[in-house]
Amino acid sequence: MKTANVRTITVGGRTLRVATWRLDAPSDNLPLLFFNGIGTNIEAVAPLAEALDDRGFVIFDMPGIGESPEPVVPYNPFTMAWTTARLLDELGIDKVDVMGVSWGGAMAQHFALQHGERVRRLILCATSAGMVMVPGAPKALSKMANPRRFVDAAFMQKHFTTLYGGGLGSSPDRAAHMARLKPPSTRGYLYQLLAMMGWTSAPALPFLRKPTLIMMGDEDAIVPLANGKILHGLIPGSELEIFEGGGHLFLLSHREQSVSCMRAFLNREDAVKQAA
Repeated sequence: MKTANVRTITVGGRTLRVATWRLDAPSDNLPLLFFNGIGTNIEAVAPLAEALDDRGFVIFDMPGIGESPEPVVPYNPFTMAWTTARLLDELGIDKVDVMGVSWGGAMAQHFALQHGERVRRLILCATSAGMVMVPGAPKALSKMANPRRFVDAAFMQKHFTTLYGGGLGSSPDRAAHMARLKPPSTRGYLYQLLAMMGWTSAPALPFLRKPTLIMMGDEDAIVPLANGKILHGLIPGSELEIFEGGGHLFLLSHREQSVSCMRAFLNREDAVKQAA
């Protein structure tokens, strides 16, 4: 996080902890707006932000997550997408590429549908179309819903493979990822869970006219590969990249392959022409 500009910004009636990278640096590429997974703080994504060093990067802690203050009232994808648009205004950013992982993948879809004029390209990782999703393994989902994984290191260590697959094994990346996590507040985690209750993007996705890359692990126990195939079928012209042996954290276990895939998609020549 040494290269990040971290600050607290109040927009749309909500105070958010925001991290940005390289927004002031010259670049021919649009900034990447990132929506994180449920209960996950900015620090967990810092390695990815630093790896994508040819563009600006914007991420924020959801209310009650990481170091953003607890939400006073609940929110939903509509209100949070509106708040995100106000945040981009505050940062002086007109247009972005958008990426989301897991819960954040749903937010990324919703933001692209609600504020399409501000989105060029879309990357969806380990995510689904919401209520119509093919559910993951009950054993993994029960651990995912338990915020204890953020506060109890022994619990996280014991159930890490059940939650995220065995791709990371006992590598230093596994320990480093666990060390970067910060516990969300109980209310923050609950409100984030509730935000997507009853939500689905499925009816709207056939009308999503954005170049879209869908990235999925074929051993993801939380969001099975079938969900990526559903998204691929619903989004016109979308691309589906499958990471063999990838669990829910394939962005870590397949780091170089993931970054290479994202760069190729975002830097493609036809993308430059569309932005011109």
